[in-house]
Amino acid sequence: MTPQAASAEARRIAALAPIIPVLVVEDAAHARKLAEALVAGGLPALEVTLRTPAALDVIREMAQVPGGVVGAGTLLTPEDVHAAKAAGASFGVSPGATDRLLDACEAADLPLLPGAATASEAMALLERGYDMLKFFPAEASGGAPALKAIGAPIPQIAFCPTGGVSLANATAYLSLPNVVCAGGSWVAPADAVTAGDWTRIETLAREAAALPR
Repeated sequence: MTPQAASAEARRIAALAPIIPVLVVEDAAHARKLAEALVAGGLPALEVTLRTPAALDVIREMAQVPGGVVGAGTLLTPEDVHAAKAAGASFGVSPGATDRLLDACEAADLPLLPGAATASEAMALLERGYDMLKFFPAEASGGAPALKAIGAPIPQIAFCPTGGVSLANATAYLSLPNVVCAGGSWVAPADAVTAGDWTRIETLAREAAALPR
């Protein structure tokens, strides 16, 4: 998969809804119901971070939910890429980008949303052929004003800001012309997941899906 094709597919997935839930799931037993609640609420693209021992099993379960598009987040190594693809991930997300990681995703035909926090990082990825990126860590890197400033000289790059994005500030990001969607974890609070409160999660998803962009 070429970087151009990867970015085109990543952009298509990012455009499915205003918010991509960023999910840290400890127990694969919660995976299917969680995915079903989020999809029912209007958030079909799901990022399962590889931060727990259960993450690959969670991806396997969620990949079977009709209407969902499941990706693997926190891809750091080629081994992560291969494991995520084997588990059924349809796309990948990384906090940054290295040549080894990009090579692995391209070889595995796994569309990647690579992370960038500066103009130089964004330019390096654009030079390779990526024009749909993750802006991370969004709030710590200056928030919406910083992303707006980066977009002025590099308008051909689109972003999914993630990291500190909440219901309170999501609109500030989504209103920017260089933002397709944003990534957020607030739609799946840990206490709601643990309690199996899928109604609450679906309600939060509906609220997020209705955000203007």
